[in-house]
Amino acid sequence: MADISALITKLSSLGLNNPTVEHAAADNVEQWAEVLAGASNVPKHVLTKTLIFKPKQPKADPVAPIMVIAKSDTAVNSKALGSELKLKEPRFASEDILSEMFKTQKGAVSPFALGNVPKENIAHVRVVIDKALLGADAVAFHPLQNTRTVFVTGETLQAYIRSIEGLAHVSEIDLAALSSDPPAQAAKKPAASSATAQASKVEEATGSAKLGIEIAKEADFSKWYQQVLTRSDMLDYYDVSGCYIVRPLAYFVWQQIQEFFDAGIRALGVKNCYFPMFVSQRALQREKDHVEGFAPEVAWVTKAGSSDLPEPVAIRPTSETVMYPYFADWIRSHRDLPLKLNQWCSVVRWEFKNPQPFLRTREFLWQEGHCAYLTEEGAMTEVRDILTLYRRVYEELLAVPVVEGIKSEKEKFAGGAATTTVEGFIPATGRGIQGGTSHYLGQNFSKMFNIVVEDPKATGDDKPKIHVHQTSWGLSTRTIGVMVMVHGDNKGLVMPPRVAETQVIIIPTGLTVKHSDAVRRQAADACLAVEARLRAAGVRAECDLRENYTPGFKFSHWEVRGVPVRLEIGPAELEQQTVRSVRRDTFEKTPLALAELEASVQLLLVNIQDSMLARARRVMDERIKMVFEWTDFVPTLNNKCLVVIPWCEREECEEQIKERSSRDELGDEPEDEKAPSMGAKSLCLPFKQPKNPPLVPGETKCVQCGQNAKRYAMFGRSY
Repeated sequence: MADISALITKLSSLGLNNPTVEHAAADNVEQWAEVLAGASNVPKHVLTKTLIFKPKQPKADPVAPIMVIAKSDTAVNSKALGSELKLKEPRFASEDILSEMFKTQKGAVSPFALGNVPKENIAHVRVVIDKALLGADAVAFHPLQNTRTVFVTGETLQAYIRSIEGLAHVSEIDLAALSSDPPAQAAKKPAASSATAQASKVEEATGSAKLGIEIAKEADFSKWYQQVLTRSDMLDYYDVSGCYIVRPLAYFVWQQIQEFFDAGIRALGVKNCYFPMFVSQRALQREKDHVEGFAPEVAWVTKAGSSDLPEPVAIRPTSETVMYPYFADWIRSHRDLPLKLNQWCSVVRWEFKNPQPFLRTREFLWQEGHCAYLTEEGAMTEVRDILTLYRRVYEELLAVPVVEGIKSEKEKFAGGAATTTVEGFIPATGRGIQGGTSHYLGQNFSKMFNIVVEDPKATGDDKPKIHVHQTSWGLSTRTIGVMVMVHGDNKGLVMPPRVAETQVIIIPTGLTVKHSDAVRRQAADACLAVEARLRAAGVRAECDLRENYTPGFKFSHWEVRGVPVRLEIGPAELEQQTVRSVRRDTFEKTPLALAELEASVQLLLVNIQDSMLARARRVMDERIKMVFEWTDFVPTLNNKCLVVIPWCEREECEEQIKERSSRDELGDEPEDEKAPSMGAKSLCLPFKQPKNPPLVPGETKCVQCGQNAKRYAMFGRSY
């Protein structure tokens, strides 16, 4: 029954009374939910999935597929299903079974494909209906095409199944219960060894035993984030709490950032160096305010072997007190200025309760620049130049928009004079996140460490000494976490092309059991030829020619890893001298001519990079709201937005804003200072101040306290 109108007529005779909804193609449940959310005349409904399995059977036997009709969020345990039906090892059916027996394709499978099964085959088909669907008033299915949806009752579904002539094997099963492990069966299992139990716990914690993303981003963001990182092979857990293994996929992103930023700072005259990771207690405690800012997070080495050290040695949380005693030795004259140094290293910040991969870890990779200037003007020019580079890292490499600004007095770097920052936004949680900071330290540290030069403007033999002006700035692997949080979706990573280790994955498709080995070799050779051409053009391309996996499995494998472009090549494409491209960010499919492939792919990668930034910027701009009344402040935060308010810039007022916004939301619930803040804090005073309405000195009042506002400030809950 390939005729959709005939199908609708039949369903109407069986009780269909909801209109058919037409929409854009939906290849998966996530896309389906999205297109239905934007459609009209859609009743409250249950989404479904229709799966086709093929059990293991003798080759001489006719193919006996299993059609499973289930709620979209119900787990289907194929092993348990096989035991229930007394069939061996059911596995997902190949695409040729879908096309040849059911006359359908992946993404459009529904129970109505039973009407397409030839009469000689229908008796061998087994149908399993999820009992959870039977009482539903509106169950959504694709009527043979994934550009339409019909909504039938559970009774109409049963009636349709019964109407299929020759269909003999129909079962109604509670699939959710079947997929769980009943206590009676669990009791019969032998006790697992401690090693096996530990391995099971690790698999459960990291998701290493499974491949796809099972937790929706909007359902449990924290678990989604951890699952995406581990299942994409970006990161693995380590046996020291709060420490993580950065795997090659993520480290490649960091290398791209290193190369870009290193070229930028070298153009500014900065040179790279390396200082030891250990800091003496004496050196660390020389700057009181600075030490107090980091004291809770400093890790100390107190033993060497079995012997106590005569003096504890700290592992650097940052390197001001490591480097500046040597600046005092090296800077002898104003001619030695400016001194511009940077180091790529790791630092350790130990004490906190809620580690989060990449965002807040006990050891992390970063760069830290430390420079000395004769004048404040020279130092401040560098502070802004570095901040511009940080913005470019986020926007040009990671496709993440940021807001440039200066921190409040309360939030500035401990011991510094002023802190500039780039602030990002995580739409899924509505929280801000500090992306990178560039500090003007003033003369605070040079006075502490006696970094002085003779005043070159003075005359006479006895020239007065002046303290140098200093800067420090740092960017860490937090960048990777921000990128994942902003762009990732329910299929896994979505990688910006500029930092993707693999920009293009090439997969042979459209091959069935009917195709000869020669045709298969021809498709594989074509994939390899395309890979070679793209690599020669500077594109990071790779072929997936694994013969023991289906194209669908490979699609999912590379989607989890966020590869920006998939190219599919099969007999049909070779005949037409094209390849089919699929974008990871939108899943848009486009044929590309082989003759113009290099230019087409390069342009496609640029378009993906640009559109990812544009999309993220649009979302961020929509969720930064101007607020002029305190009664709107907390509700706006609760709508997962950041707020921009006229502000007096007083530290006392900032404390009150945090207390009031936290109290209004949480009552008397205690707050973990190191957890994502529930009370709002100032993120920055944006350099680009709003012009509409303009802030009028002496007239515009602070939203919280009513005193005169000095500037607009961006507040929000944050990481």
